[in-house]
Amino acid sequence: MRAVQVSELDGPSAVRVAQVEPPVRGDGEVLIDVAAAGVNFPDVLLTKGMYQYKPEPPFTLGSECAGTVREAGPDSRFAAGDRVVAFTMSGVFAETVSAPEQHVFPLPDEVEFAAGACLPMNYLTAHFTLDTRGGLRAGETVLVQGAAGGIGTAVIQLAAALGATVIGVTSTEAKAEVARRAGAAHTVGVDGFKDVVKELTGGAGVDMVVDPVGGDRFTDSVRCLGPLGRLMVVGFTAGDIPTVKVNRLLLNNVDVRGVGWGAYALGRPDFIRSEWDALLPHLRSGALDPLISERFGLDDAATALSRIDDRTVTGKVVLLT
Repeated sequence: MRAVQVSELDGPSAVRVAQVEPPVRGDGEVLIDVAAAGVNFPDVLLTKGMYQYKPEPPFTLGSECAGTVREAGPDSRFAAGDRVVAFTMSGVFAETVSAPEQHVFPLPDEVEFAAGACLPMNYLTAHFTLDTRGGLRAGETVLVQGAAGGIGTAVIQLAAALGATVIGVTSTEAKAEVARRAGAAHTVGVDGFKDVVKELTGGAGVDMVVDPVGGDRFTDSVRCLGPLGRLMVVGFTAGDIPTVKVNRLLLNNVDVRGVGWGAYALGRPDFIRSEWDALLPHLRSGALDPLISERFGLDDAATALSRIDDRTVTGKVVLLT
């Protein structure tokens, strides 16, 4: 079968499509014919050997996909022909993948495969951020940094579906339009966002900040919080890992909370399934509908990865098999 492989850790330009042996379904696994795969920032890091998971080259990239079950075990809850999404540590940028059944979930008929491939990582992370770690309540206000990215748009859609008012922070007007399409009630530019947010909230501040960016905007994000507000640390796409002066947390009665979905969820398959079940009504209603900016074939995987590496992506990039 065809698969996108990393043979040398030289970045996105070094990936190649190769002919490899198809996977054999193992015990407790589901064999899936991949229709579409989501492309994520960790995939870029893997091409450079910079991710915490470091498989030995050559290896096949990709961690989330949507497709059709080809084969499942006799006691499986899935059967041949079922529409599913799945995630793995790697291997889904290929025509077929074998995934642990505990990481395979039913895909509603209302959701196309390309959209389904965007769901596992970003939307499960969004749910973990807003619900499990953030305790979001209807009527609260959420400020989202990096609002036009894959995580940002997923958080905006889910927060809006849960009854929150969302303010998106973006670097350009084009990205602001993406955030508004995702459901942001307001958008603000990066420069001077703190003062604009204070004005939008009548000086009260926001109940929650979701920050997958980090970098030099972190301190002003803390300053945007109202009393009992919480800042959710999701990632550091800006590259720099910020610090916080804890006296500011004490004086303003605010929290900074880490959001490590994988560290918590991967050892708790029942928890992940409950998260997926919580997302299903919003998927069927169309409230959660990933914004796909570009679709590529497997042969153009290097270009897709470069888009993310260049920080030019809005929404999500998808590979189609």
